[in-house]
Amino acid sequence: MRQPCAQLLAQGVDCTEVGNLGVDTDWAPALTDVTSVVHTAARVHVMNEQAIDPLAAFRQVNVEGTLALARQCAALGVKRFVFISSVKVNGETTDGRAPFVPHEVPCPVDAYGISKWEAEEGLRDIERQTGMAVVVIRPPLIYGPGVKANFRRLIQAVARGWPLPLGGARNLRSLVALENLVSLIDCVLKHPAAAGEVFFASDGNDVSTFTLVRSLGTALGRHAWLLPIPGRWLMALAQVAGKGAVASRLLGSLQVDISSNKALLGWVPPVSMELALVRTVAGFKK
Repeated sequence: MRQPCAQLLAQGVDCTEVGNLGVDTDWAPALTDVTSVVHTAARVHVMNEQAIDPLAAFRQVNVEGTLALARQCAALGVKRFVFISSVKVNGETTDGRAPFVPHEVPCPVDAYGISKWEAEEGLRDIERQTGMAVVVIRPPLIYGPGVKANFRRLIQAVARGWPLPLGGARNLRSLVALENLVSLIDCVLKHPAAAGEVFFASDGNDVSTFTLVRSLGTALGRHAWLLPIPGRWLMALAQVAGKGAVASRLLGSLQVDISSNKALLGWVPPVSMELALVRTVAGFKK
């Protein structure tokens, strides 16, 4: 959750506010004596898109803004640039195939995924030209205390005891707890083998939507009411109602392979999904 700079300073966190992520942003005040940068800012999914050309709007921030930052980083002596990209660079689903692996050919579908892939490509050019090491992390859905959007709505539905038509969901999805993502970021900032690489982030425990909802119910201390409707029926109904994209996220598979994280970095997720869900639900209750 983004906090104003004044709040962070009050908590003892060194903070310099520079403005929006754009091609003309001057990052120099924030880069003095900085050797490593973790870049998480982006134009993300816009539910009610107002831009006439959404891809151009995503490119302006996620590509041009990112590359402008990276060029300034290299010019000011930053040695390592960690870019938080997205699994959407690889595609929208792994239905009928093996999990995504880091160095397969990307296949982004939407404007957000395309912009993240183009940013990665531009960063590799800067890496070759300047010698600044670039590390890319592509997370799937990130959750934790304070989570919003669809994940929060799912917790709310279970907490209120609403019947959910997800008893037939037998898909598999990779998720990553915020604590595990932060642990991976900390690792790639320091590990020499991370330079120039691409990594996926996950909890290492892929789950179906059915299992996820049951686990949320356990964390909430209540029984999750799941109606046993076959997934293909629900998907067909959702497409008729114009909710195919939402249904795909609930019923489709999207898995990533993090075996290279252990092989190259010796990294495994330090927090189990069960514990991370308990902490997420505790944050929701507050």
